[in-house]
Amino acid sequence: MSSIPFDEKELNILSVKDLGRRVKRIYDRPISDAENMSRTYRQREPVWMPSPMDTLNIDPICIPDNIARGMVSGAEHIDNATQAGGPDMYGIQWEYSMEARGSMVRPGTEVLDDANDWKEIITLPDVDSWNWKESAEANRELLQSGEWITTTLYSGAWFERLVSFMGFENAAVALIDEDQEDAVQELFTATTDVICKVIDKIAEYFPQVNCIRVHDDWGGQAQPFFSLDTGMDVIVPHMKRTVDHIHSKGMIADLHSCGYTESRVECFIEAGWDSWTPQPMNDMDMLFREYGDKMIFGVRLEDRPEDDEAAVRLADDIADRFVVKGRPIRVGAFFDSEAFEKELYRRSRLGYQD
Repeated sequence: MSSIPFDEKELNILSVKDLGRRVKRIYDRPISDAENMSRTYRQREPVWMPSPMDTLNIDPICIPDNIARGMVSGAEHIDNATQAGGPDMYGIQWEYSMEARGSMVRPGTEVLDDANDWKEIITLPDVDSWNWKESAEANRELLQSGEWITTTLYSGAWFERLVSFMGFENAAVALIDEDQEDAVQELFTATTDVICKVIDKIAEYFPQVNCIRVHDDWGGQAQPFFSLDTGMDVIVPHMKRTVDHIHSKGMIADLHSCGYTESRVECFIEAGWDSWTPQPMNDMDMLFREYGDKMIFGVRLEDRPEDDEAAVRLADDIADRFVVKGRPIRVGAFFDSEAFEKELYRRSRLGYQD
């Protein structure tokens, strides 16, 4: 396919498709967006550089975390101003801020001070009891759309989940406290069992889902939250079990992990993640140069272009830096710019063809 010469008609818009909370421009391209995503991940031979505009997110209302975090997407909707927040799958209470457009655990409601007490305090969720069938039926039309579909598991099963139980400081201490070491491992084994059950249900009721994205933030603006050894020893084995489980269902495993964590990329690679989108404070050029043959990265776009001319310049800059055959990369941030979309398609299409 990459040997088919680029034709300017591929930039023609054939139609506009309603995907729930956004619309998508349909171009006269040689293959579908979903097939191009599959080629990116499975053969590492994209025809053009994929972006979030090429994908569809379905985060069903039946997963309690999606309401608690204000992240329901797809055919189902909630009013985040009045309905977001409340209990997640473990019963932890969240509050949603319309101003911040995000959520946090309700201050003062952390339930665990010492990881050794988790069995007496943490109630594991009954994943089978959630309304999977109803959510699948509500999303049936989108699931049959032929789009590349991603489902995100917010709060994950490891450090972020531990923070939701204990608060940040107690969770950070628990990772390195010898007296809590065994308990943390037991807890992560249990939470990983839960996330694998959720993945099983997604595969059963949403078999058209192509990719599972799992959250686990590992760093702040200036540095990681814990050492490389702690990541490798305490978290990576549980991550790897989850990634292997995702792969066993025929799906792609994508990691969402915020912060200045370029020095932890070897942990992510060891766990087997297919892709990760670093935040802009990380050295994207270094990561692509040193590790682009081991993992597919997403390029985050922090600044939104002010006009079409700036959008074209941004697309050209990304193409100049990251269009390399055999090292696929994704645009990892969403913004609606027809000029950017067309220029990046044209440049990457030309760059990837034989």
